[in-house]
Order: sequence, then structure tokens, then C-alpha cells
Amino acid sequence: MPRRRPDMALRAGRALAFALTALAPAIASAQSYQCTAPGSVSVPSIARDGPSRSMPTAGYVLALSWSPEFCRTRKSSPRHARQCSGREGSFGLIVHGLWPQGAGGRSWPQWCAARRARPTGAQLARQMCVQPSASLAMRQWAKHGSCLTDTPDRYFRITRILHRSLDWPDLDRLSREDGLTAGRIREAWIEANRNWRREMIAVKLNERGWLEEIRLCYGRDWMPTACGRSARGAADDAPAKIWRGF
Repeated sequence: MPRRRPDMALRAGRALAFALTALAPAIASAQSYQCTAPGSVSVPSIARDGPSRSMPTAGYVLALSWSPEFCRTRKSSPRHARQCSGREGSFGLIVHGLWPQGAGGRSWPQWCAARRARPTGAQLARQMCVQPSASLAMRQWAKHGSCLTDTPDRYFRITRILHRSLDWPDLDRLSREDGLTAGRIREAWIEANRNWRREMIAVKLNERGWLEEIRLCYGRDWMPTACGRSARGAADDAPAKIWRGF
């Protein structure tokens, strides 16, 4: 994939506040090996799985899921066909969600019913190269996005703006390194995105040590910031593995 200049993340962070107010039409791009977004998708129904909580927002977390690991046992699942079957392209890091955070990191706003508008099939479709599941995108809007913006289209556009501001480390190549650790994954992220530091990047490993997610922490000004202690993920010296999808 084409590389951006090292200061791209800094400039993107400074410009994001303006972009979030203007929200000019954006093309749904993705960190995917190939992807073509559909014109429309069915809008699924989502059941609430917890209480409604409203509170001031102290910052945000962008959670990026590593598709090869997620799809490892889901290649034949109809529910995850777009992301995992290979028929719609081969995905790398996709957006799990963009989550507002409460002060102190002990709780977070969720299921803000007063603003839970329903997205259209076309709005969901524009997410499919970033969040290749209508159910995933719908749940993230209903549970988290409804506490962040007043419309689903605005929430989805914010995720795409953030997604496009990032450079992607070569996780395929990194997976072949001997003695790989969570700290080395953080280093690879910093090498690709010079404005990030270790304490701003959470690496989530599953119980077998395989990479599941990279979580990036932002302040209220949309600039990278240190993650709360409870959100920092695996320690730097934790042994790590990255599944390449075959």
C-alpha cells in the first residue's frame, strides 16, 4: 500500500476537529487487501445488551480488529461471509468500533437511546470496506455511536476519517519475526505512525497469545493520548503471534 509522510498522523489529528464539523462526503476506504463496497445492505435489528449510560466523554478508543485471526474459525459462517469467506476480498485490520470513554476509564457511555436514529442501507453499505458486517456497524452505532454523535451517518464518517489518517504496519511480515512480543507490535505501529507512543497503543492478545486487536487512544481533541491503565492490553514483554490467514 502507498506510504504517507511521517507527519501525516499529526496533521490529520489537528485537522480532525474541523473535518468532524464539515464532514465533506468521503469515500469509504479500508485497510483491506481488496474490497468493493455494495450499493446498499439490509439494515439489521439490534437488541440492547446492557443498561443505558450517559456521562461526559473524556476521550475515545478506536478498536482495530485483525481479520485473519477473527476469521480463523468463521470462514464458513454465513453471518460473517463478507469479512471471512474471501468472496468479497481479503481484509486486514478493520474497525471493530469507535468508543467514547468516561473519565478515569472505569466506565463509558453506551446505548444513548434518545439519539439512536436508524441508519439507512446506503449508509451501512459505505462502511463495508471498513466494518465488513452490517450487524457489526449497526451495533457499534447503537451502543457507542449514539453517545458520540447525533446521527449514524456522522458517526460512520468519523470512523472513516480516523481510519484514513493511519498508516498500516506490515503485519504479515511482522508475523515471521522470531521472538515476537506485544511490545514489538507497538514498535511496528510507531514506525508506521510517528506521532504515536507506546502508552497510546493497546495490543489485545487472546488466551493463546494470538493478536486480536490494536486499540488506539485519543483525547477529546482527537489527538493521540495515553490509554487508561485498564485499557493498555498486553505488556510489552508478552509473547505474541500473528495469524496470516493460511
